[in-house]
Amino acid sequence: MQTEIKNEWIYEQSPNKVWEYLTKAELIALWLMPNNFKPILGHEFQFQVKPIQSLDLDGIFYCKVLEIEPLKKLVYSWKGGSGDGVFTLDTVVEWTLEKHGKGAKLLLRQSGFKEANFSIFTGMTSGWQSNIQKMINHLNANSNDSTKA
Repeated sequence: MQTEIKNEWIYEQSPNKVWEYLTKAELIALWLMPNNFKPILGHEFQFQVKPIQSLDLDGIFYCKVLEIEPLKKLVYSWKGGSGDGVFTLDTVVEWTLEKHGKGAKLLLRQSGFKEANFSIFTGMTSGWQSNIQKMINHLNANSNDSTKA
């Protein structure tokens, strides 16, 4: 079984604009889920969704900022479970942002999946794709709004 998800996306927008969608709680909520994220090393935060009983997840993901290099790299832990204090999912999400032509390249690596996480791994693999598409749609809409002004 694969133990990590790796993806790469190319954006027309600058790394600064993409970085905002990775580090501002209100923007993260637009494409990922409600959260109390702050771009501060060591900050503990949560993502929240409805419970996912089929995956034995209570819908709260516990995270902690492990590394942050403004406009370049963001790393945080991502843990979840059934709500009994035991984490059956214990992974690390790493975002790397690079300038790419006039835009940006965003790389995602989520590592640490175990065999018991196969269903979660499968769901998150497709979930990242659809969520990043939401981010792209918001970025494109905002780019179009600013060109009309």
